[in-house]
Order: sequence, then C-alpha cells, then structure tokens
Amino acid sequence: YTHAHTHILEEARENLLKMKRKRCEMEETMKKRKMTEIGSAIEELSVLSIAKTTIVTTETESTNIINLPLKPLLSFCRLIIQVLDKIGPTMAVLRQDIDQNIQRLETMWESDPILYSNLVEILRKEAKEGSSRKPKSCSRAALWLTRAMDFTLALLQRLVKDMSQNMEQAVEESYNLTIKPWHGWISFAAFKVALKLVPNNNTFINVLSAKDESVENDISSLISLLIPLLSQLHSILESYEVHKLKST
Repeated sequence: YTHAHTHILEEARENLLKMKRKRCEMEETMKKRKMTEIGSAIEELSVLSIAKTTIVTTETESTNIINLPLKPLLSFCRLIIQVLDKIGPTMAVLRQDIDQNIQRLETMWESDPILYSNLVEILRKEAKEGSSRKPKSCSRAALWLTRAMDFTLALLQRLVKDMSQNMEQAVEESYNLTIKPWHGWISFAAFKVALKLVPNNNTFINVLSAKDESVENDISSLISLLIPLLSQLHSILESYEVHKLKST
C-alpha cells in the first residue's frame, strides 16, 4: 500500500467506529419509542454524515479523499423499500431494482469491509478498471439508488405541500420528474401499466399511517437531510461520469 492508501484505510476504520457508536445510540432510542418509517429514515440519515473531503499529501501527489459511508446509505434505501411496499404493486419494479442494487453494493463491501465502507472507493475502483458503465457495475447501482432517493424526495415534497393529495397523481408526477428521463421505453411502459393499480382513494396519509400532526414535521426534517445528501451524491457521480447512464 502507498502512504495515501494507508491513510484511506485508517480514515475508514475511524469512520466505522464512529458509525457503530452512533448506531448503538440510535438502537437505544428506537427501543424507547416505536419508530415510523419516516422516523427511522431520519435516524439513518443522521448517522450518514454528508461527505467530507480529506486531503492526503505524499512526496509525489496530493489526493482528495471524499468519505461517504456506504452502510447507512444502504440502510436508508431499505427504508425506501418499506415505504414503496405501502404504496402497493405499482412500485414493485422500482422496489426490485432498489433491492438488487443494494445487494450488488453489499457484495462489493463484503470483499473488503474496511476499504469499501466508503462508497467513493468503490466508484474509484471501477473507474480505474474501466468497468463503471457495465450493466452490472456498482457505479450503476449507486446511480439508480440515487435516482430512487430523488423519487422519494419528490414524493415527500408533494406530501408536505398537500397532505391529502391523490396517490396516483403524486406517484406519476414524482416519477415523471425524477426517473422517467432515464428510463427506456420498456421500463416506462411497465411503469405506466403498474400505475393503474394505485387505488384512486389512496392518499399519502393513509399510506404512511400518519394521523398525528408531528408527521409533517418529521417529513420536513427528512427532506432537509435528503436535499444536501442528494446534492453530494449527484456531484460525486458526475465526477466519475456515470450520472447520465440510462436503462432500457
């Protein structure tokens, strides 16, 4: 290992310890009170600190190292699946896509849990190998998880704006804004068929079982955490030139 690489591993170990401590605190909090999906998502994103850049200087080079913890990010994506399950069969295709992408990134993480605790190290590895654009790359997995989070953010923003908005309309508008531009005609056609399965009388409040006033504040808190995270993710994906990849 080079000096820079050794420093990366040391940073990764330190970040893992911090995340473990934070997760223990989070689990204690969850034991004390029953958490909704929104509440759990807020806890996960509080563990996931926004990417920080560390400059490592050696005799031959100066390297910018961005740290974006992988495991809390994947935990949050699992919570997205729980919300999609409540929307119903319409989201089955997106749900399956999220699950497969989580598994792909976890498999990479298992190959070196210290180094690949940082998502950026996975992107760097594939960029160096020239495999970022391959159909089953981890870079594509990270990209589509980011787009799933874009969709979730758009959906939540509509919820805050109108708590009684029709579910079919909200899902379609959020899809058109965030995922449709990157879907090929096959994926788009599948979504249009599935959209008809959303009951017309299904509102966001019914879906989230949110019958108290605090849920609106919780959703606003989640939105405020998601916006800077997604901004950072899009910036990282763009720096590795995988941000415009499309599906079939």
